[in-house]
Amino acid sequence: MPIREDGQQPLPPRQWLPHPLVSLVLVVVWQILAESPSVGSLLMGLFLGWFLPWLTQRLWAFPVQIRGWVPLIRYAFLVLWDITMSNIAVLRLTLGPVRNLQPAFFEVPLDIANPIAITVLANTITLTPGTVSADVSPARDKILVHGLHVPDIAAAIADIKGRYEAPLKEIF
Repeated sequence: MPIREDGQQPLPPRQWLPHPLVSLVLVVVWQILAESPSVGSLLMGLFLGWFLPWLTQRLWAFPVQIRGWVPLIRYAFLVLWDITMSNIAVLRLTLGPVRNLQPAFFEVPLDIANPIAITVLANTITLTPGTVSADVSPARDKILVHGLHVPDIAAAIADIKGRYEAPLKEIF
């Protein structure tokens, strides 16, 4: 694509279906939210699944390129499992003596550089009960995490890197 005189690239032409996977997810989520499937609900879901990605395609600075679908599916099941198990662990922690909690902020050094992968990692940390991603460094080389109960910071960092960051390297 040629560069303009002001040094910026022109906007690419709009595609009719820019993000098919996002469109599919939107249709499925719309059907789940509708609670009772109908032709009207399906048509509205299909319209939203097409229109929203089409409308926002110029806002997507980084294209999503998935290198492995099998690792992505495994990752989704791992995150669902960890959310379930973390809910149980947080329930036990909060029902027990609060004085036994050891909350902590800690930085997780990143080996991934893909902005989408970093976003997925930060969201995964936040979705898992008991942890919150608080900040990503400007250089995108560290994530600041708060944990509800972190008796061993090195083990928590190793757990995040092994369980979440390593599979994300395969996926993105």
